[in-house]
Amino acid sequence: MKIKGVISDMDGVILDSEKLYVRFWCEAANFYGYPMQRQHALSIRSMARPLASERLKGYFGEGFDYHAVHDKRIELMDKFINENGIEPKPGAKELLRYLKDNNYKTALATATAFERTKKYLEQVDLYKYFDEIVCASMVKCGKPKPDIYFFAAEKLSLKSQECVALEDSPNGIISASSAGCKTVMVPDLDGPTDDIKPLLFAVANGAEDVIRILKDCDEE
Repeated sequence: MKIKGVISDMDGVILDSEKLYVRFWCEAANFYGYPMQRQHALSIRSMARPLASERLKGYFGEGFDYHAVHDKRIELMDKFINENGIEPKPGAKELLRYLKDNNYKTALATATAFERTKKYLEQVDLYKYFDEIVCASMVKCGKPKPDIYFFAAEKLSLKSQECVALEDSPNGIISASSAGCKTVMVPDLDGPTDDIKPLLFAVANGAEDVIRILKDCDEE
């Protein structure tokens, strides 16, 4: 089936922000006395809030106050970004220009709230490249469930099978693959694990390498 659209995760694929989420989840949890480390924060990347809350309670006990830690993480991360800005991932702008120039419909599928998503993308002049922005709050179940990818494809007036999905995290990859998208991993903080590899159409060497993969799709 011809690829007509690209649906991308934001953090770690378009913006170099995943490292900030990991850092400030840990700092926020530590502030409240929970010994969160990098591996704990990595495991909840892109994960819907109810599932993330349950996972963190599994790590740190039923008393883990997800909402307090989450709000502290936002406070710390917002302060950092307000002072230091945010950067796109290398090659992200080149990829988005290619998609626009070659008439691919383009959507974002992110766990980040809409206003924050819009603010971040506008800071790096990338908001204008997306036809649709779909956030976890807009669907019944967030990642790793497939709802957000089904809805993003629907917003583009496409079938999910007509879309390439770009993801960096296992939760996002499971979501996109379950929706039937051709799922491409763009590794950020870690690479594909053995359990994730069967779900992938390809692994890109950075955002700009996605252009090569799309050209290969066109030749199939």
